[in-house]
Amino acid sequence: MSDLILKPNFDAADDFYADLLETHEGLDKAASDALNARLVLVLANHIGDQKVLQQALQAAAFGSI
Repeated sequence: MSDLILKPNFDAADDFYADLLETHEGLDKAASDALNARLVLVLANHIGDQKVLQQALQAAAFGSI
């Protein structure tokens, strides 16, 4: 098992953010929310570690990121 990494850990963060915004372009609120939910599930599946996922939920809930 691992611990959640909260420090910057990937290259081209700005490029990813631009891609994320582009993916949401033209979507209404409901479609944008659905896209975010699917993205969270895809990334959670990729992580696959319940302990890390619980840490991520806590970090997001308490603004640790």
